[in-house]
Amino acid sequence: MFSTYIEKQTKAMTRHIEMLDALFKHATEGIVVVNKEGVIVMLNPKALELFGYEEGELVNQNIETLIPRRLSKRHTHHRDTYLESPHARGMGSSLELFARRKDDSEFPVEVSLSPFKTSEGQFVVSFVIDITERKKQESIIQEANQEIQKLNAELEERVNQRTEELAKAIHKIEQSQEEVMRALKKERELNNMKSQFVTIASHEFRTPLATILSSASLIGRYAKSEEEDKRQKHVQRIKSAVTNLTEILNDFMSIGKLEEGRIHSVSVFTQLPEFCKGLIEEIRGLCKEGQEILFSHEGNKEVWIDKQLLRNVIFNLISNAIKYSDPGKLIRLNINANGKTIFIEIIDQGIGIPESDQVHIFDRFFRANNAGNAQGTGLGLNIVQNYVDLMGGKVSFSSEVGKGTTFHVELPDHLPSAI
Repeated sequence: MFSTYIEKQTKAMTRHIEMLDALFKHATEGIVVVNKEGVIVMLNPKALELFGYEEGELVNQNIETLIPRRLSKRHTHHRDTYLESPHARGMGSSLELFARRKDDSEFPVEVSLSPFKTSEGQFVVSFVIDITERKKQESIIQEANQEIQKLNAELEERVNQRTEELAKAIHKIEQSQEEVMRALKKERELNNMKSQFVTIASHEFRTPLATILSSASLIGRYAKSEEEDKRQKHVQRIKSAVTNLTEILNDFMSIGKLEEGRIHSVSVFTQLPEFCKGLIEEIRGLCKEGQEILFSHEGNKEVWIDKQLLRNVIFNLISNAIKYSDPGKLIRLNINANGKTIFIEIIDQGIGIPESDQVHIFDRFFRANNAGNAQGTGLGLNIVQNYVDLMGGKVSFSSEVGKGTTFHVELPDHLPSAI
């Protein structure tokens, strides 16, 4: 019976050995067994096929025979370290590992290590997989990913470009719409201005024309020499009415020239005090009874300025001071020229400008609510502002109802070549 048991055990062991041998020989992975000195003691056919060797050529060879020459020294150090404390581990999933064939060509591998012991000592079995094809596929996938990224980048760039072009197109459309709206607004303003012009012109022309007509008719009735005073009274009324009409026409002509861009500032050498005194003498005839214009000058007497534009600015401002001040009131014209800037002040003791109207005072055709029956087109201060702008200066004012108004004008003093 004992012999029978031995026989069965022997047959079972034989089958196990045959199965292990079959697994070793027919495994799809290369199997390399080395001893603790790193010497190859056994290889399976797949390993011989991977490395390009014939049976028996690698046995008793150092494992570094299968390592690329450039890595063999480093591998020796890693092998010695591993064998000091061997343990099962996989290699190549996160590392770039290469093996060397008999013809010195290299190929990428993935390696798993498993230590074991027998009666003959310590050994390590290595399972080697050629991952060349996997690497090719990974490379293809990587190239495809790079191509996709490139296409995505190009697509994104095109989208951004198209978006930018669309934004520009929308901006142009918006600009066109704004231009159309501005043109429509300008047209409405022009229509309003035309209506205002007709209204103001008909009103402002009617009064002086009626005065001229009635005075001309009455003059003919005063034929006697003792009636000379009456004739002169009506002659003065006619002159005053004609002056008013001339001022109105000058305002309308100035606005037209400004709109057409036909007025330009040209500085000329000017004796400022003499210029202002002559202008005051010209304006003095417009003063009401008891009104007086006082003039003061400080600083440089010789300046470079556009005399015609300056005349119109001062004439308009003093005319307004006369018009909106009661008889007997004082009007001041103060000028200070420091060589760079000409400072002008026109100060009156008139009715003043209501605070609610001050923001509109330079608007075309605007007249303050307290202007009453005083003649005017509402163009004078708008013309003043435009003339001051043409000369490169600025105009401002301060006013209080019932106490008066002060206009401040600052103009540059420079040679024409420096403009």
